[in-house]
Amino acid sequence: MDQIEVGRIVLLWLWCFGLACIEIEIEGGYGWAQRLPTWWLGRGLVGRIYGIAMGHRPLTGYHVFAFTIPLVVLHLPYVMGVDWTLAGELRTIATFFALAVFWDYMWFVFNPAYTVARFKRGNVWWFEVPWIWRFPLDYYTGIGLSIGLAGLAAVDAGDSDPLVRHLWMLAGLAVLTGLAVLAAPLYRRWYRHMRRAGVDDRSNTRTYPPPEPDAVWSGGVPDLPPLEGRDG
Repeated sequence: MDQIEVGRIVLLWLWCFGLACIEIEIEGGYGWAQRLPTWWLGRGLVGRIYGIAMGHRPLTGYHVFAFTIPLVVLHLPYVMGVDWTLAGELRTIATFFALAVFWDYMWFVFNPAYTVARFKRGNVWWFEVPWIWRFPLDYYTGIGLSIGLAGLAAVDAGDSDPLVRHLWMLAGLAVLTGLAVLAAPLYRRWYRHMRRAGVDDRSNTRTYPPPEPDAVWSGGVPDLPPLEGRDG
């Protein structure tokens, strides 16, 4: 494994860490957009298919963009001089599935509402799936799918290198995440510190509502007419 690959692994891990922390700042301890002013969809064809693929979790407007943007960013090399190949595309998608698992897990690791100790079945309503050891089935499925895609990339390329590099990436992300578990108390201490009275300057900042505050839904039951003839 060369220096470029090591640097790639470190940068991908830092990206996972950043995504996890952004979501902690946005969601607090209420995961899966539970208290965000976004839509949820669990009915209809799209909602049902998504639910089957995602352990019966609803599709939300928040996650449409939360999942799509990282996948788009991973394709940036193909418009910056890297030649597109089927093997490269398969490995790109494999990388996305791997990152989704690590970034999701770090949300729990760093989140003061959870931590590793409280990340268990029965404490996470959106992971009402079988758990194996300390992790939900979704994590094993995501990692398994990523390895399978990397294997297909190796078959298409006629070379084991894409699979070998992917396995090294998974190992590197796992090691860095293990170190993050040890360092997480420092982040959680800083998280609490920034919200203490006298530190958070929200009350000292002049704010005012948007031009048409009634034009958006910011919580509660939205005052919207029902869609006529909607299935389910």
